[in-house]
Amino acid sequence: MACGLWKTLFMLVVVFLADVGRGDLSESACLKVPVSEFSGTVKSTVGVVQKVVAIVSKFAGKVGDFRLSNAVSDCLELMDVSMDQLSSALSASLNTYGKSNGTGNVIDDVKTLLSGALTNQDSCIEGFDGTNGVVKGLVSGSLDHVTSLVLNLLSMVKSNSGGGRRLTSSDRFPRWIESRDRKLLESASGATADAVVAADGSGNFSSVAEAVRAAPEYSARKYVIYVKRGVYEEYVEVGKKKWNIMMIGDGADATVISGNRSFVDGWTTYRSTTFGHVSWHVYAIDLRALIMKQNEAAKGQGFIARDMTFENTAGPRKHQAVAYRSDSDRSVLYRCNVRGYQDTLYSHSMRQFYRECKISGTVDFIFGDGKAVFQNCEITARNGLPNQKNTITAQGRKDYSEETGFSIQFCNISAEPGIAIPTYLGRPWKLYSRTVVMQSYIGSAVRPEGWLEWNGDFALDTLFYAEYMNYGPGAGIEARVKWPGFRVLNGSDEAKRYTVAEFIVGNTWLPTTGVRYIAGLTN
Repeated sequence: MACGLWKTLFMLVVVFLADVGRGDLSESACLKVPVSEFSGTVKSTVGVVQKVVAIVSKFAGKVGDFRLSNAVSDCLELMDVSMDQLSSALSASLNTYGKSNGTGNVIDDVKTLLSGALTNQDSCIEGFDGTNGVVKGLVSGSLDHVTSLVLNLLSMVKSNSGGGRRLTSSDRFPRWIESRDRKLLESASGATADAVVAADGSGNFSSVAEAVRAAPEYSARKYVIYVKRGVYEEYVEVGKKKWNIMMIGDGADATVISGNRSFVDGWTTYRSTTFGHVSWHVYAIDLRALIMKQNEAAKGQGFIARDMTFENTAGPRKHQAVAYRSDSDRSVLYRCNVRGYQDTLYSHSMRQFYRECKISGTVDFIFGDGKAVFQNCEITARNGLPNQKNTITAQGRKDYSEETGFSIQFCNISAEPGIAIPTYLGRPWKLYSRTVVMQSYIGSAVRPEGWLEWNGDFALDTLFYAEYMNYGPGAGIEARVKWPGFRVLNGSDEAKRYTVAEFIVGNTWLPTTGVRYIAGLTN
C-alpha cells in the first residue's frame, strides 16, 4: 500500500526535528511534553499501524468469505487514514502552519485528529465481528498497542481552554465556511455548479458516484456538485483526496441517494453506508520546499451538503445498516434527511454540524465517536422489531482525554405515529460515552427514565449524559436514571461548553447570509 503524501510528510518532520535538535521546535504551545517526545511517540505509533497493514494486506483479495473480505478492505483503509491523521497531528502540534489551515485552536485541532486515529482502531477490529476470527486474532494485539499509544499521545496534549474571542451576535457562520460558500448555501439553484448530476441525462453525469470520481483531487476551492431531483440507487464514497466537495440537491424530498446494504447481508457496519466521506484540514509545513504546491491545497475543507436525502432501506430486520457516514472534519449537513433504521447516521469521527435536518431510525440511530452538534433538527424514532428498544444515540467516546461527544440543541425529539416500542435518548456504546441534550422539545415517546443501559452497569460511572432546559411531555427529570454519570445542568456556564461556539470551535464566525447558526445558548 502506498504511503502517500502525509506519511512522507511525517518522515520529513521527524528528520527535520532530528536535525534541529532542541532548538525553536523543542516546545509546542499545545503540548505538555517536548516536541521530540511527542514526535517519537507518533513515529512509534505509525510503525505499529504499518505492522497491522502488513499483516492485513496478506489477506487482501485472497479470502473467499464476503464479510471477511469487506473487513480486510475496511481495516486497510482505516489504518491508512490513521497514519495520515497522526502525521497531520504532529504537523499541527508544531504550530508552523498559516492561520488559514486550522480553526485557530491548535489544541482542539490536534485532539480531533488523534481522536479520529483512536476511533479507527476500534472500527477495524469490530469489522471482523461475524468472521472466522483468524485475521482478528492476528491483528488484535497490535491494534491494542496502537490504542495505548494514541491514548498516550492524547495525554501529552494540553487541556483545551476553549474559546477565542467572544461574539457580539448569536447567529453566525462557522469561520471555515467562506463567503463564496455561504452564497452557494443560500442560492436557490445549482446554476453555479461545477458538475450537474441528472438521472434523465440532462446533466454532465447520470450518477452521483461518477461525479465524485471526476472531481479534482486536493481542490483548493469549493467544487460544487448539483444533484437534480430523482432517486439515485447507488453507493457513494467521497475519498480523502476529494477536498472541498459541496453537494446541493433540489430539496430533501426531491433528491434522494438510496441504498440497502446491511450487516445481515455481509457488509461491515462501516461499509454498509449509502453515502460516506473522509476529509479534514491537512496541516502543511513548508519544509525545505519539499512540499511545494501542496501548500496551495492546504485549505482543504470538509464536506458540505444541502437539500438532499441519504437513506438506507434495508429495514429493521437487517440490523446495522448505515445511511450516512462522516469522517470529515468541519463538515456541514443543512436541510437534509437521513433515513434508516438501526445505525442510521454514523458520526464516525472529527467535527461535524447538522442544521435543520430530519434524522430517523430505531436502534442507536445517531452513533459514532464524532464531535457533533445537531441544531434545529427533527429527530424521530421509528417502529422497529417487536420487543426491541429504540435508542436515539450511542456515542462512542472511549477515553476521558477525548473531547468528542454529541450535543443536541434546539431540536424536536419525537416518534412516528403509532410507535409501540420504548424509546430512550441514548445508551453508552463506549466507556466514556458523552451526549448532551439541551433546549430541545422531548416528546412523550421518550421513557421517563430517559436513558438506557448498554450492558448491566457498564459505563454508568464514567459516561457523561446531561440535559439542560428541555421541555415537552418527555422532558421531565424527576424519574430520570440515577447513574453517577448522568446530570441535569443547572447553570449556563457548563451548558455553553456544548454550544457551537465552544464545542466545535465555532467562536470566530462570519455574519449570517444564509444558514443560521446559533453560536451560544440563545435561540
